[in-house]
Amino acid sequence: MNYILISPYYPSNFQPFAHRLKDAGVNVLGIGEEPYDQLGSELQNSLTEYYRVNDLEDVDEVKRAVAFLFYKHGPIDRIESNNEHWLELDAQLREQFNVYGNKTNDLKKVKFKSEMKKLFKQAGVPVVEGRVVKTNKELAKAIDELGLPVIAKPDNGVGSAATFKLSSEEDVRHFEEEWGEAQVYFLEPFVEGGVLCTFDGLIDQKGSIVFQTSFTYNVPTLELVNGQLDMAYVIQKEMDPKLETYGKAIVKAFGMKERFFHIEFFKLENGDYLALEYNNRLAGGYTIDMYNFAHSIDLFAQYASLVTGGEFKESDKVNQFCVGITQRDMYVYKHDTNAIYKRFGERVKFEQRMPDAFAELQGNQFYAINADSQEEVDEIIRFVHERKIGKGDPLCI
Repeated sequence: MNYILISPYYPSNFQPFAHRLKDAGVNVLGIGEEPYDQLGSELQNSLTEYYRVNDLEDVDEVKRAVAFLFYKHGPIDRIESNNEHWLELDAQLREQFNVYGNKTNDLKKVKFKSEMKKLFKQAGVPVVEGRVVKTNKELAKAIDELGLPVIAKPDNGVGSAATFKLSSEEDVRHFEEEWGEAQVYFLEPFVEGGVLCTFDGLIDQKGSIVFQTSFTYNVPTLELVNGQLDMAYVIQKEMDPKLETYGKAIVKAFGMKERFFHIEFFKLENGDYLALEYNNRLAGGYTIDMYNFAHSIDLFAQYASLVTGGEFKESDKVNQFCVGITQRDMYVYKHDTNAIYKRFGERVKFEQRMPDAFAELQGNQFYAINADSQEEVDEIIRFVHERKIGKGDPLCI
């Protein structure tokens, strides 16, 4: 099997994807921007060949790279990045070279929030009504129908990028100036008191879910960015049956195969859920590592098994919570890395500086810490986020 990995070097915690494919007997071929020497010996050893391009955004250049690898190694069986930024590129390459997996037309339902909403409804899952707006006139009509506050986000966009909360006429005027009708936006009512949570997992070649999990944020991502707040999110030890029912219905409606998925919901105060977004890939950052820590599993290895015709093997260990938690350089915390290790010992599974690209959203120093109970989860969050009272730290506690 010839498997092309797009951007095998970045992000660094996705590099084991190449290692596990090689371990499964796959011929792994890489295409990326980094010089070969930068890859490091472990990744170099997992790649049969690496083709460096000047710019992965240059589709024609990447197509020439795939053509070369096709000519040298034979037909390509898979092309994948697992990275949101390259999903459209992956699809174009599959279409060009007749490779198994999503093609460009298949991505419409996972690119546009307005299309996702249709499939959520088809699956029988609650949503908030939204409006597509292309002009200021349509914006005014949508706000008149929906009322303020609303959330405005690109209909085709990633995460919280270019997202606005419009609570007043002044906010609307500011948005109009920033927007300039440059792209299509999607408006939906702001959900008060909703807790952001997910239904995530892995689908096999038949479209069946073979792994599922869920995590919950301490604050919504838009508030996290705007307020530069402390972040924590928690892989749950068990899943709410209602969330599981909704999540499975959505996966069936979207009809994807042999893929990771990441579906976002709001959990409401009444215990029900609203579906927000379907992401046709893993959750970002170090979440894949947290899945593995919480469920005592190696998901890239299990994915490699599925791709090569094997079975998914569940862990026989009891699930745990895993807390992903950060500290920001702009604040002074009472407990540093040494103190955190001293307090939680072997439960600290991972600590790492966040890449600059994610630091503004999530924070600068990341920890993944396992817990057996909600009480332990609460203690971890309190301990890691406890700040010293210091000059220039208006939010200290």
